[in-house]
Amino acid sequence: MTYPDPTVFGHDPWWLILAKALGVFAFLLLTVLVAILAERKILGRMQLRYGPNRVGPYGLLQSLADGVKLALKEGLTPAGVDKPIYLMAPVIAVIPAILAFAVIPMGPVVSVFGHRTPLQLTDLSVAVLYVLAVTSIGVYGIVLAGWSSGSTYPLLGGLRSSAQVVSYEIAMALSFAAVFLYAGTMSTSGIVAAQTHTWFVFLLLPSFLVYVTAMVGETNRAPFDLPEAEGELVGGFHTEYSSLKFAMFMLAEYVNMTTVSALATTMFLGGWHAVWPISLIPGANTGWWPLIWFVAKVWAFLFFYMWLRATLPRLRYDQFMALGWKLLIPLSLTWIMVVALAHTLRSGGAAPWTTAVLYVGFFLAVIGLAALWNRHRRARRHRRAPNPLASTGFPVPPLPPRSEETTRV
Repeated sequence: MTYPDPTVFGHDPWWLILAKALGVFAFLLLTVLVAILAERKILGRMQLRYGPNRVGPYGLLQSLADGVKLALKEGLTPAGVDKPIYLMAPVIAVIPAILAFAVIPMGPVVSVFGHRTPLQLTDLSVAVLYVLAVTSIGVYGIVLAGWSSGSTYPLLGGLRSSAQVVSYEIAMALSFAAVFLYAGTMSTSGIVAAQTHTWFVFLLLPSFLVYVTAMVGETNRAPFDLPEAEGELVGGFHTEYSSLKFAMFMLAEYVNMTTVSALATTMFLGGWHAVWPISLIPGANTGWWPLIWFVAKVWAFLFFYMWLRATLPRLRYDQFMALGWKLLIPLSLTWIMVVALAHTLRSGGAAPWTTAVLYVGFFLAVIGLAALWNRHRRARRHRRAPNPLASTGFPVPPLPPRSEETTRV
């Protein structure tokens, strides 16, 4: 296999750069269309009902029909909005989601009409930080949409989204620190090359679990879809949007899902490397074959998104914030210290078993602290709630005393 050298980027002819950019855009657009249809089909099966089955054979044209319907609907603009910002918010939400995919490696170096080029638009020495920075800009679209709508519920949805991104962006960035220590680089192609023999999901399992949780919160998906909670905020930040402007918010959501799934594949699942035992086949990681393995891994994460939506109820806002600040961030900081200590010992010539002891000790400490916290929480709840109905955690008034007549009856 041929890994791209950072020096090969920026030397492609203009037509090849344009073709790769259009290919990335077409891949994201097609993935969104298929993901919307697949989600409705999967949710239907998980809920013991049929999904879309009317438009086209087996309902395969449902996403296309929905897109045409949204394009032909009348675009309404409420009277009290801040019109320039109101119109710009959907654009601000979509563009960063697409730009973040520019540094995702989708395959090794291949030959395109005689030109040797990597299946990646470009790469940077700080490519992962570029992805974090660009995806953080996308939240401005949600915040500005809620503020410019001139309505209460969209404003609350925008405020929730800003708090959500601040909380889970920190945990997501901390989960990458251990990857940087092992790979020795922030370049996405370099991180994929560092996982030639062992994927980081096996070496850095806590970082992977923190990232998977943070990426669901980052993309406002169930059970973390608090900025658009229809039971509380009507529709959240996009309540006052219709037609193509509403469609652009949905496009941004699914493109963000694809981007963070591709980033998880790159950082922890070996990128475009084939899964064992397919990797044992000669030529499995050369040519255009790795593009298939990459797309399959991305779709595994997209299925995980859909599975969560069909399975878990929405969290309360206090539960959501406590998960980010009280669990994910402290866990990430502790794990980074463990990985840094293990890396230092290994670089100093320490025995391999010392790293294993550190990792086992970390897992045992986490399990022990979780057990103690659960025991403490149960004891505190028991002291606070003598009423058995109050053990659910909701404010329940005390039961009236039972009279003798009631007892006899």
